[in-house]
Amino acid sequence: MILILLGPPGAGKGTQAKKITEKYKFPQISTGDILRAAVKEGTEMGLKAKGYMDAGKLVTDEVVIEIIKDRIKEDDCSNGFILDGFPRTMAQASSLGDMLKENGMELGHVLDISVDESFLVERLTGRRTCKNCGFGYHIRFSPSSTDGVCDKCGGGLFQRDDDNEETVKNRFEVYKDQSDELKSFYSGLGKYQLIDGTTDPESVFKAVSAVIDG
Repeated sequence: MILILLGPPGAGKGTQAKKITEKYKFPQISTGDILRAAVKEGTEMGLKAKGYMDAGKLVTDEVVIEIIKDRIKEDDCSNGFILDGFPRTMAQASSLGDMLKENGMELGHVLDISVDESFLVERLTGRRTCKNCGFGYHIRFSPSSTDGVCDKCGGGLFQRDDDNEETVKNRFEVYKDQSDELKSFYSGLGKYQLIDGTTDPESVFKAVSAVIDG
């Protein structure tokens, strides 16, 4: 089964994708993870993407589409996969439709994890990450024992450049402006399902599983 997870950055798509992978064994394809890895490695694609990501803007369709096109041809995607963060535009949705058709694949469900702006700002601006081991914290929901210090390895904690309030709000508005067409498009195909993303992760997953299990 092929699933698409929609929702603004920070809505919890990654968390739900991991839970789906654990239960249903579908691989997660996260454009955000792939792009961040490319940025860290300093690849040509990563350098192109970094300017957009730091400003809270979407990476160009051309770059993202090429990433997905290559990834879904890998062996682990033969029985289905989860798209986390793709498509974000109608151009991407159209390209995805073409890709699936070319590979003899059919879309299963489009799950939209919905949260409002104030919830998103609180969730994202509070995130902190260890510089050494990469372990994640939240200053309100899951703080480290000592402020600014990782419990796991003693490394310093930092806030990602794209997790400041101004950038978060901009990312939300960019997403909102472009997501309305996607919702209408997939609703017309009978694939769209709205999921409340403001509850705890386990409750969200119960709603997600109910849709997948039909």
